[in-house]
Amino acid sequence: MFSRVIKIAAAAGLLAAGVFALQSTTVAADTHAGYIAVGNRTLVPYGWVDFCNRYRGECDTTPMQAQDVRLTPVTEKIIRRINTWANSNIKPKSDQEQWGQIDRWDYPTNGKGDCEDYVLLKRRLLIQEGFPRQALLVTVVKDERGDGHAVLTIKTDKGEYVLDNLHDRVLPWTKVPYRFVKRQSQTEQNVWVEIGEPTAAPLTVSR
Repeated sequence: MFSRVIKIAAAAGLLAAGVFALQSTTVAADTHAGYIAVGNRTLVPYGWVDFCNRYRGECDTTPMQAQDVRLTPVTEKIIRRINTWANSNIKPKSDQEQWGQIDRWDYPTNGKGDCEDYVLLKRRLLIQEGFPRQALLVTVVKDERGDGHAVLTIKTDKGEYVLDNLHDRVLPWTKVPYRFVKRQSQTEQNVWVEIGEPTAAPLTVSR
């Protein structure tokens, strides 16, 4: 199954020889990670709108029934592999440095990108592995400094977990030091919903 991920990464120019070794990073072994309480619809991030204008085939979708990932040893292994591989092989580079723009969401096809680029790549690879798109949610948070940051939230039958480019551990959402702001709806990827008490969304996500 995971061979398709290797082929996709290689086709995108991202796979260097011999870099697919795993680190000893595991999904945190909480019995149940809990679920994020989402609220009302909110503004869609400009970065997502711009991304969809350039990748219409990936964003022109109809509403779908919510679906979670069944967290098993097999699915956990795939999640860890993709998270570790992307973090190890994509080099951090800001949108300003790379594109001359404050915030541009894109696939890191040249092997460089910032937080939302890691998220989009991990999401794409997991979808290619058969994971339901409805469970792979692009999420905007505020980090410990109050700066905008993006992570991939995976909704599973054992709670919700976070894939982050700043570390390789796949953690329950309650174990990361972030203020969750908003994310994609499970049923419609182009609809975004608030998380927790309403707060001003960061203007950009750039870590």
